[in-house]
Amino acid sequence: MSHQTPPTTFAEGQIGHYLLSCLDEAARYSQLGPGVTRLFCSPEHRQVLPLIEQWMQRAGLTPELDAAGNLVGRCPNAQAGKPTLIMGSHQDSVVEGGKYDGMLGIAVPLIALEALRHEGITLPYGVEVVAFGDEEGVRFPTTLVGSRALAGTVDPQQLEVRDAQGITLKEALRSFGTEPDGIPALARKPANTLGFVEVHIEQGPRLEQRDHAVGIVTALTGIERHQVTVSGKAGHAGTTPMPGRHDALVGAAEMVLAVDSVLQTTQALVGVVGQLDVRPNAVNVIPASVTFTIELRSPQSATRQQGREAVQVALKEIAESRGLSLSMDNSYRADGARCAEWIMQGLEQACANVQQPTERMFSGAGHDGLAMQDVTDIGMLFVRCKEGLSHHPDESISADDGEAAVRVMMAFLQQLDPAKCR
Repeated sequence: MSHQTPPTTFAEGQIGHYLLSCLDEAARYSQLGPGVTRLFCSPEHRQVLPLIEQWMQRAGLTPELDAAGNLVGRCPNAQAGKPTLIMGSHQDSVVEGGKYDGMLGIAVPLIALEALRHEGITLPYGVEVVAFGDEEGVRFPTTLVGSRALAGTVDPQQLEVRDAQGITLKEALRSFGTEPDGIPALARKPANTLGFVEVHIEQGPRLEQRDHAVGIVTALTGIERHQVTVSGKAGHAGTTPMPGRHDALVGAAEMVLAVDSVLQTTQALVGVVGQLDVRPNAVNVIPASVTFTIELRSPQSATRQQGREAVQVALKEIAESRGLSLSMDNSYRADGARCAEWIMQGLEQACANVQQPTERMFSGAGHDGLAMQDVTDIGMLFVRCKEGLSHHPDESISADDGEAAVRVMMAFLQQLDPAKCR
C-alpha cells in the first residue's frame, strides 16, 4: 500500500512532482530487472491495484475490478447513470519497459480530478477512469481485451489463446479473481458515453523538437501482427553436408532481411520482426524450425495490405528456394482510428486556457482508442518524453510537462458541456 502523501495544496509547481512521485511508486510493482515489467494478470498486476485504488479514492471515485481485469473508478454521477466521459490507459508494460507508458494516462486524469475535488469543483456529468489490464499484448498473443470489453467487441476466441506456459487467457482471468463469462455485460452504451480521452507519452521526438509539453493527437495508427513458422529438417551440424541442408534459421534470417527491405521501401509503412523462437535451439543441431513475428503499422489499411502482400511474396520465394515449408497466420489486426474533432478542439481550448502551446499530430503507436472507437468518440493528449524514448527503462518525462498535462485535463473537464459532445 502507498505511503505517498498527497499535497496539502495543488499550487503551481506542486502537481508535477506529485505526479512523478505517484508514478515512481507504481514502478515498484515490477518483475526484477531493468525498467518495469508488469504483465497482464501477473502478480505484479495484482500488487499494483491497491495503489491505483487509492489514487481513485483520492479523486472521489469508487474502484471496482471488472470481469476483463480492468480496474474501473466511477464518480457518483457515473454510478447514477448520467452520461459519462471515460478516461484512462493501461497498467501493463512491455518487458523491461518504462514507468510512464500507460501508467501516465491513469495517473494524470486521477490527479486532475483530485485537484478539482480539492478546489470544490463538481462536474455535471459522469466520469470513469479505467486502468486497462492489457494493451501491450506481451503475455498473450492478443491485445486490447480490456478496452474491447468496454466496446462490446471481445471475440470469445480471444479468451482461448495461451501464454508461453500454456495458460489460456480465460484461465488467467479466473486465477486473477474475475469471471470472464461476465465480459459481455461490460459493454458500454454508446448513447450514455460522452467519449474516451487518453493521456500518453508521445513515444516519439516531435514534441521535443518543437519544444512543446503537450500535443493533440489526430489519429491512431492501424496495426497488424503475423506469426510466421519456417520448417526445415534437423541434422547433425558436423556430419550433414552444407549443400542440400534445410536450415530453418538460415531461411528465417533471409526472411527477416526481406521484411526489412519491404519496410524500407514502402512509404508510410513501419514495422518490426520482434520475436524469434528457434527449435531445437541446440549448439550442434541444424535448426528444424523457426517461429517469428511480423508487425506492420500504417494509418492506411491499403498501405498495410500492400506491405503484407509484398512480404508474403518474398517469404514464399525464399522458402521455395531453400526447400522449406512456410506458414503465416494473422494473430491481430486493428484499423487506424480518427480522433473526434470536438475532442481535439476541446483539448486545444484547454491548452490555450493554461497557456500551453500545442499542435495537432499523428500517433504512430496503437492505443486503447483503437478498440474504444467502436463505442464512442475518442481523443488523445500526448506528453513530451525525453529523446522520444519509450519501451525502455530510460523513458522519462519532466515534472513541468507532467503538470502541464494535468492542468490541461483540469481545464478540459471543466469546460466540457455534455450537451455539445459529438
